Amino acid sequence: MSDETAAAPLLVKTAASVRSRDLALRVLIPLLVITALILIWYAYVRLSGVPPYILPGPAAVASAFVTDWGTLAPALWVTTKITLMSLMLALVGGVGFAIFLVQSRWIELAFYPLAVILQVTPIVAISPLILIYAPSTQVALLICAFLVAFFPILSNMVQGLKSVDHNLINLFELYGASRWQTLLFLKLPAAQPYFMTGLRIGGGLALIAAVVAEFAAGSAGAGSGLAFRLLEAQYRLNIPRLFAALLMLSLLGVAIFAVTSFISWLALHRWHESSLKREN
Repeated sequence: MSDETAAAPLLVKTAASVRSRDLALRVLIPLLVITALILIWYAYVRLSGVPPYILPGPAAVASAFVTDWGTLAPALWVTTKITLMSLMLALVGGVGFAIFLVQSRWIELAFYPLAVILQVTPIVAISPLILIYAPSTQVALLICAFLVAFFPILSNMVQGLKSVDHNLINLFELYGASRWQTLLFLKLPAAQPYFMTGLRIGGGLALIAAVVAEFAAGSAGAGSGLAFRLLEAQYRLNIPRLFAALLMLSLLGVAIFAVTSFISWLALHRWHESSLKREN
């Protein structure tokens, strides 16, 4: 048996241990930082004697998280549903509109400024109009969240479709590929990294827009989301519930980012430089 053959299992075992250690560090370091912040928060509340209606301690927030779960959980589902639906619509609309724009320079010049105008207009400013014309409050919230998440996906997808190597495009033309074959087998695969970036950005913005739109709409009742529960807790000076609702929103945002990042990793980790593991 050669030395190279004998050393192969050792190299595989070493690489596996390095990956395990790297994964453990990625999990443990954020947990340690969060734990340290919670301990600082707890110590400050106990030592300063600040009233709970100003700043509740971690125990009060955890208690509110449990006792108010029956109120907060349905609101969390409403916000999650609006966020995911608006993100799906933004994905379909952004990719479709991007493909439409890159078909011609004149089409891009004519229609891309309209998307820019929608993006730079504050959603709070146009939400009253959307509330007037939308058939229901839930539809209005969905439209608001869609408009905010739409542009990052559109702009990244347009940039990706326009960044394809022109030598490859010329090669496809040389072999007689049609426009749709070039789009399906060259431009769309090459635009995947840009699309995944837009997906991660759009996911977070869809959640932010859903909350801001509900603030602007002032929706209430059984079908309201976490934004209304935040306002309700503020008006009633139920600060532990307010912190619990904020914690839910933060966890939802982290979950959306984690899922979109995982989807990006699945799509890119075998071939794209941004996701390949390097030793240096």
